[in-house]
Amino acid sequence: MGRRLLVTGGAGFIGSAFVRNHLRDYADDTLVVLDKLTYAGNLANLAPVAADRRYQFVHGDIGDAELVAQLMRGADIVVNCAAETHVDRSILAPGAFIETDVRGTWVLLEAARRAEIGRFVQVSTDEVYGEVPEGASREDDALLPRSPYAASKAGGELMVNAYHVTYGLPTLVTRASNNYGPYQYPEKFLPLLITRALDDQPIPLYGDGRQRRDWLYMDDHCAALERVIEQGEPGTAYNIGGGNERENRVLAEQVLTLLGKPHGLIQRVPDRPGHDRRYAVDTTRLEALGWAPRESFDAALEATVRWYVANEAWWRPLQDAEYQEYYCRNYADRTCLLGRVAESSPRHAPQG
Repeated sequence: MGRRLLVTGGAGFIGSAFVRNHLRDYADDTLVVLDKLTYAGNLANLAPVAADRRYQFVHGDIGDAELVAQLMRGADIVVNCAAETHVDRSILAPGAFIETDVRGTWVLLEAARRAEIGRFVQVSTDEVYGEVPEGASREDDALLPRSPYAASKAGGELMVNAYHVTYGLPTLVTRASNNYGPYQYPEKFLPLLITRALDDQPIPLYGDGRQRRDWLYMDDHCAALERVIEQGEPGTAYNIGGGNERENRVLAEQVLTLLGKPHGLIQRVPDRPGHDRRYAVDTTRLEALGWAPRESFDAALEATVRWYVANEAWWRPLQDAEYQEYYCRNYADRTCLLGRVAESSPRHAPQG
């Protein structure tokens, strides 16, 4: 018998990937997607499944308690992908992150408790652990977030755990490393590299560019979420990592090589406040459920680059005046200065 899933933030990067993959792999399930369609929510991400009768889209806010309660009725599983996610934006305007990532999560939890939902999956991030100079974070390590974004995600997680302990809500938390793949909003590191390189625009790189991140392909992330839904222990957190740790500068050079662009496009700029040097997660707990990343990093990165090359019609409209104004405000004497070197043009998109 099929299940009914409520996927919040399902028009975003990870949420839409989960929706597309789930509908492909679970023929009997139906999905309701709730998304506010803020700047990073995009119905074009769901175009491949728009005609699928098992899928329904609802435009709305997870902070709308009445709407959430209505959608929660009859649902078996909640997958909460809704979040404000960009660290740089959280430094400029942290209030929006508290509203969505903490209060919005609470609204969902309260509705899920009242509806007696069978499983509530909170999609979180490895950034809640804070900087990891050596080794790898385990799920029982302390949460030591260092940016407003990471702190808001940690706050949401703590609320999720409280609802499990206090009310017995069957919750699960996933903490994923840096994601990449098609349909990722162009403010993020990899799509910014790709799209700016395609326009032969300078690519600002924070500090010495030696910050290290573990990269996880979106399909591997989605497969991990499915495994947690099926086999995860309620009240438990699971790290999801790709096992592909790279320095930012090395990754930037690899992308430029794939595109046949000169490495001289990379321009170092002053580092952002509180920039974590390294993240790394131990995935032993998830691997015990039988999950492991399947995608080769080099092959998946090349496929991602090819996707952006072939899908300019998807990403070009996103680099609108609002997008450029945000980056000029956020990177004032860094990105916009670099952008002026190439003169203003319809193809110019400031980097973050």
